[in-house]
Amino acid sequence: MARLPRWVSQHLAALRALLVLTAVTGILYPLAVLAVAQLPGLDHKAEGSLVYDEDGAVVGSSLLGQSFTDEDGNAIAAYFQSRPSMAAGENGDYDPLVSGASNLGPESVVDALPDPALGWDGDELATKSLLTQVCERSYAIGEREGVDGSRPYCTESGAGAVGAVLGVFYAEGTTGDVVRVVSLNEACDAVAAPFLAEYEGVPVECAVYGEDYAAAIVTPVEGDASGEPAVPADAVTASGSGLDPHISPEYAELQTARVAAERGASTEDVEALVEEHTTGRFLGFMGDPAVNVVELNLALDSVFPAGDEAGPVG
Repeated sequence: MARLPRWVSQHLAALRALLVLTAVTGILYPLAVLAVAQLPGLDHKAEGSLVYDEDGAVVGSSLLGQSFTDEDGNAIAAYFQSRPSMAAGENGDYDPLVSGASNLGPESVVDALPDPALGWDGDELATKSLLTQVCERSYAIGEREGVDGSRPYCTESGAGAVGAVLGVFYAEGTTGDVVRVVSLNEACDAVAAPFLAEYEGVPVECAVYGEDYAAAIVTPVEGDASGEPAVPADAVTASGSGLDPHISPEYAELQTARVAAERGASTEDVEALVEEHTTGRFLGFMGDPAVNVVELNLALDSVFPAGDEAGPVG
């Protein structure tokens, strides 16, 4: 019997390998993983770690955060609030498909101020720096929870708060005497006066829309706020994915009194519920303790109903 040409044998061997690997990796392996995922103790996670209300309806996943805000984006007082998220819309909607961070880093400290005729909502080119966003959130949360919302490098300004950042002009570019100082995040149309009257003996000016301050040396001002703010860091910054359902025990503690008052429960009872939904460090030494806000708020609705006006989880 004549042997097949060498090139035909090589192609047949490659075809056999393709068929075998397709069967193993494309059919057998996925089926094996699926079977293991259905074992007791693993099936809940395999199905998405879904959480249900008392009626058995799916209201979310313990792996994905949610917004507990009204249609105007304001926090619902009867619920513990999650971390800030790019997935949370201004109208209270929460879209987990919008996963990701803001791409703003630690050097994002200078705002792109809006056209005074359009304002922040109307000027698409205007952007708030990460620092200003953190400052705004901190002061807003402080007001909501009845604590001091100040933190280093932030200052109250106009109707809110901004990053306390100066643009310092020197006589010789980056050295020499200070000849001019501008509060870069405080627009003249928004403030009566900058947060500092003078810097190194030079009067501080407010920022004028459209003026170029690129030659200035960006100089954040720490201020006299405590280095350990009452508002925790996770309350004012988003997670890397923007979908984290967890907050720190410190942020949960900050909200306990408000939630207890809205629910008509004692602070001690709400604290106990928070403790039940607090997980420790992974393997005892990795990560930090965390509170799952979705599960906690669902438990609150079950144990201490707040009424229809609060709105259900999910």
